[in-house]
Amino acid sequence: MQMIPWFLRPLCVLVLMALGFAGMTGVAQAADEREYVLGPGDIVRVTVFQNPDLTTEARVSEKGMLTFPLLGAVSVGGKSTSAAETEIATRLRDGGFVRQPQVNVLPIQIRGNQVSVLGQVNRPGRFPLETANLRLSDMIAIAGGISGAGADIVIFVGVRNGKQVRREIDLPLLFLSGDTSNDIVMAAGDIVYVHRAPMFYIYGEVNRPGAFRLERGMSVMQGLASGGGTSSRGTTRGLRIHRRMPDGSLKVVEPGLDDLLRTDDVIYVKESLF
Repeated sequence: MQMIPWFLRPLCVLVLMALGFAGMTGVAQAADEREYVLGPGDIVRVTVFQNPDLTTEARVSEKGMLTFPLLGAVSVGGKSTSAAETEIATRLRDGGFVRQPQVNVLPIQIRGNQVSVLGQVNRPGRFPLETANLRLSDMIAIAGGISGAGADIVIFVGVRNGKQVRREIDLPLLFLSGDTSNDIVMAAGDIVYVHRAPMFYIYGEVNRPGAFRLERGMSVMQGLASGGGTSSRGTTRGLRIHRRMPDGSLKVVEPGLDDLLRTDDVIYVKESLF
């Protein structure tokens, strides 16, 4: 093994120390990102080591304040649990109440920092932002994923920089394209809504008449295949589609088999005369 020259050894030690510090900083930052951020309505238990009289259970107010013995109101809203611990410990030490306080903040009931996931998901409801930097796709996963009747387009409603924001996000495209910039970081009060998938309908001489999910770029021929194809008495000649136009009027069109279907199209398959 090749030895490091003596004159380079101090430099190597410094490099290793710097790398170690950077690694520890990265780990600390990653841990901080995983911590829960306190919000209005949360109920927390605060304990101070070897000071049982200071043990407190309190609710975070709408203004993000927590009432604590000796200190009064402490601002904890929007802070991670470790940041809240540091804030309380600093004020206890600076106020001369506890010399070396060791504070622990434990959320008991999480009521603030919640996101509503509604519509066609497997477990709709309100879910807490248990860690920082949870994204829209994370909330969909927490809600059990999109159900079979759900659309690919997800509607996001929230407030950013004091302004109401509404966006329609193509969830599969996020991952198919590799561009996840639209995978929004969630914030308290956000709403994620999954509408039902677009549908089309087939009736007449087909093997399985009914309603079917309209896939992207689906042609009339593919739509007929979804219905099991024409029956022994059916024919693809003279197909008719009843289509609702943007102005609300109903139009009957005679499509080609390669034409694309639209949302809520109704395909009628006639009986063959021969």
